[in-house]
Formats: sequence, C-alpha cells, structure tokens
Amino acid sequence: MSEMTHEHGHEHGERAPVRRSELGLCAFLLVLGGLVCVDALRIPDDFTRRGPVGPEAVPMLVGGLLVLVSVLLAVDVLRGGRGQAEAGEDIDPDTPADWRTVAMLLAAFLANVALIGPLGFPIAMAVLFWGSVYALGSRDMVRDPLLAAGLSLLTWFVFDRLLGVPLPGGPLMGVL
Repeated sequence: MSEMTHEHGHEHGERAPVRRSELGLCAFLLVLGGLVCVDALRIPDDFTRRGPVGPEAVPMLVGGLLVLVSVLLAVDVLRGGRGQAEAGEDIDPDTPADWRTVAMLLAAFLANVALIGPLGFPIAMAVLFWGSVYALGSRDMVRDPLLAAGLSLLTWFVFDRLLGVPLPGGPLMGVL
C-alpha cells in the first residue's frame, strides 16, 4: 500500500463512498431494536413477575443492544469503514443450492407446526429434531430418534417444569 493511502485504501482527503446496503442494514437493525423494545414494554407481567426482574428485562436488553449496534455500525459506515471480505469459507460458489435438503428441513419444521397442537411439544419437537438431522445427512436409525426424543423431553422438562413456561404435553401429559 502506498504512503498516500490510509487503512481503508482511499487517498488522504478523499472520502470513502457511502454504501447504501450497509446503511440499510443499520436502519433495519434500528427499527428492529425499537420494535423489540416497544413490544417488551407491552408484555403483561401480572402472572409472570417473580421478584424485581420481570419478563420484559431480556427483550429490553436485546432491543437496546440492537439499537446500540445499529448506531455504532452507522457511524463506522459513514466514516468509511467497510467489512472485510470473508476468505475462510471453503466452498465452491458455482455449486448450486441443495434444494432437497432445504425442502426436507422445511418439511420437518412444518410437521412440527402441524403436530405441536394435537401431539404436544415433546413429540412434535422429536419429529423436528429427527427430521433435521436426517435432512443434514445423519442416517443412524437407532441413535437419531433416541437422541431426538431425549432432547425434546429434556427441553420440555426444563421449560415446563423448571422455568414454569407451560408447553403442551399432548398425550404424554398423564405420563410426564
């Protein structure tokens, strides 16, 4: 790099071009953070408050951090900062997308949505977990469903029993 250029590759006194796509991302993050904060303030806390911290604490933190990141990113972009091109990916950009995998993942997700009401959280999530690992290439027909069932039951137990977040148990309600 010559002595006439600084760290961003522009001549001294020359301003870097403003990148609209990066400013668009800043605007999106700002709006998203604002919406998260507004929705957090509208969460009813009459039955969920336990102690001084209510259910709005985490969403307010996330929304505030989104707003902060959007402002800091906008300042950096307006000063001429640019993201570095990622060179670490070991992929062939000419390889077409694997639409079969995407379709199988979508099917597992839609099955979860359709089954969570009638069959409950543990069974629906087991179908989602098993369908996802199958779509991503695992073909162990003994281990995969057992791990999916165990993970879904553990997740249901943590949320429903330990955290007090009611999740539908479905036909397993009497057993669990």
